[in-house]
Amino acid sequence: MPKYLLTALFLIAPLAVAQTTKPAAAPTAPAAANPTVILHTSQGDITLELYADKSPKSVANFLRYAHEGFYAGTVFHRVIPGYLIQGGLYTAELQPRRTHSPVASEADNGLSNLRGTVAVARGADPNSGTSQFFINLVDDRRLDYVGNQNGLTWGYTVFGKVVKGMEVVDKMASLPTRAQGPFAADVPNPLVVIQSVNIEGEEAPAAPASAAKPVATAPRKSK
Repeated sequence: MPKYLLTALFLIAPLAVAQTTKPAAAPTAPAAANPTVILHTSQGDITLELYADKSPKSVANFLRYAHEGFYAGTVFHRVIPGYLIQGGLYTAELQPRRTHSPVASEADNGLSNLRGTVAVARGADPNSGTSQFFINLVDDRRLDYVGNQNGLTWGYTVFGKVVKGMEVVDKMASLPTRAQGPFAADVPNPLVVIQSVNIEGEEAPAAPASAAKPVATAPRKSK
């Protein structure tokens, strides 16, 4: 996002004609680069670029959880080949962690749910996303924003993209799945654990948070 108001300075020299001195232009602050994070998982590392310029609220929400160490020890609990992988809430025992208040949807940011993009998982309410996210395995524009009429037309907020490690994502997508814990299907076997999340240029985060009810999900695949 800062703007500077430049004010000209007028200097009057003694016993001389008044002259206007034009100040040097104030330096323009460089645009902040989109943050890069690395998900260290039990299947390998996945590097994400987060679109803070397009999805500032969603990125700030994700980084908040990352800074708190929330994601360490959570799993990708849902894998659907040819569709998506989802994680960011449940522990290896498939118990949900306590989350912060939901983040407002930014699905109308112009970004599309293409292969490799990362989006906010949510419930029926477009503004119900918390810590969960999903990675698109294919281009799926059906998940894009088309209007604010209801939860379906709102679509899902894209807030980043895999820039390295898509082969790890595909390997996760090829794992066998089963019913486990509270889920009737789609749980990868073995579970894929997020061991830690590192934000490029920052120190390791704090310890993870406690448990609570789940409230968000990624969209169901159409039959």
